[in-house]
Amino acid sequence: MQDVMDGLLWVAIGSALGGISRFWLSGFVGRRIGETFPWGTMAVNVTGAFAIGAIAAIVLTNPPSFDLRMAWPLAVTGFLGSYTTVSSFSLQTLMLARDGEHQRAAANIALSILLCLGAVALGYASGMVLSSTNPVPG
Repeated sequence: MQDVMDGLLWVAIGSALGGISRFWLSGFVGRRIGETFPWGTMAVNVTGAFAIGAIAAIVLTNPPSFDLRMAWPLAVTGFLGSYTTVSSFSLQTLMLARDGEHQRAAANIALSILLCLGAVALGYASGMVLSSTNPVPG
């Protein structure tokens, strides 16, 4: 029971930090570039995809070095689960389509898929490089 409570605590902490980070980055990008296209959500989802790729590679290559009872719930389930946002992407795409912005809606879908898949692959490759050159002591 204590392991479950500890896991919930780590998820809650990560979620709070991820939500705050998403709010800040999405707003920052939106204010700088504009909000006629959901660039803020795109930036959040692409950086989140990169991060989960890097974390996965590091964990897979150094499994005994990480306390997954803490690290995964905090970083992936909590932080990245709250940081990235499929729901905002979905609503923004729907609103673009409803407003007759069909090309922008299609671009949002295509760019999101391409950039997020590219980012997760790049993050994974980066994590593998980091793990092979600087293995975490176990």
